[in-house]
Amino acid sequence: MYKNLINTLFFFSAAVVVSLPSCRQNRDEPAPATGTSQAKQQIPQVAAPDFNADSAYAFIARQVAFGPRIPGTAAHESCARWLETMLRRWADTVYVQRSTVELYNGTRVPCINIIGSFQPSATKRILLFAHWDTRPWSDRDPQHPRKPFDGADDGGSGVGVLLECARLFAQQPPAVGIDIAFFDVEDYGAPAWEKPSPHHEEGYCLGSREWIERPHVPNYRAYYGILLDMVGAKNATFLKEGISMEFAPSVVEKVWRTAAALGYGHYFLDTRVPGIVDDHTFINRLNFTPCIDIINLSQETETGFGPHWHTQNDNMSIIDRNTLKAVGQTVLQVIYTEPGPEL
Repeated sequence: MYKNLINTLFFFSAAVVVSLPSCRQNRDEPAPATGTSQAKQQIPQVAAPDFNADSAYAFIARQVAFGPRIPGTAAHESCARWLETMLRRWADTVYVQRSTVELYNGTRVPCINIIGSFQPSATKRILLFAHWDTRPWSDRDPQHPRKPFDGADDGGSGVGVLLECARLFAQQPPAVGIDIAFFDVEDYGAPAWEKPSPHHEEGYCLGSREWIERPHVPNYRAYYGILLDMVGAKNATFLKEGISMEFAPSVVEKVWRTAAALGYGHYFLDTRVPGIVDDHTFINRLNFTPCIDIINLSQETETGFGPHWHTQNDNMSIIDRNTLKAVGQTVLQVIYTEPGPEL
């Protein structure tokens, strides 16, 4: 994924930026949250299932066992089939979208988006999503920049958490419909050693943009969406990212407030940072579903991300069950306290 922090709207044209606010007025965005103190907020006492961090950890390890999930490789195809099989165990309906997409250098690669829908007839829907592909190079690694890496956190962790959520949704359906989307070819932008073009960000998030063009359900819109990206590392910190705060501030506050009430405020910090290009960026701007990004960000590193980002150190040794528990339980509590549609 493209993980340079930004203060601008990147490659979107001025005309698009000007026209979007009028579109946003018609979106079914939740009402803004009130209050500023996370610690004093209380969450409704709804019995969300217990998130099993061991299960999520095993799902991540299984992905890593396939090898780097680089689009067009045997490992990529094998993992896609496994993800489809797992979702078919639990979801009511599974959609597999196969296509090819054009990379930054003009090469075309396979793209496989996999979506599992729970209670597909429910009119109020929440979109949970993560990318499942692996970047082809550890281009931030000082020793092995051209070598593939495991992608245990960057790709694997979000998928692992959502697979465990899927298992629990099948056992205890929430009051709203859920769509879990695993987007492909998110992380195949130009390597760090190439001089970026003015529009180099366009090489990222190709799977989600393909889905925006042809969603699994015509005219699909969710009430809101939550992206999980790099949510498994030990001592991760999740900050209030700028694109999330621009398009879905009430969802950010709901999630962070819930995390604090559950005792996970040391992961979900009340710190605002500039926006990043990630799958939620395009869904916010082009699909008009208000989405947030739960992503491990750091103000202590040059890149703005954990030191393992796009290096050989992104392997199972950095995955921490406590972090997985904090993220997974928070997401479940948010989902299970979401009321169903008014009749």
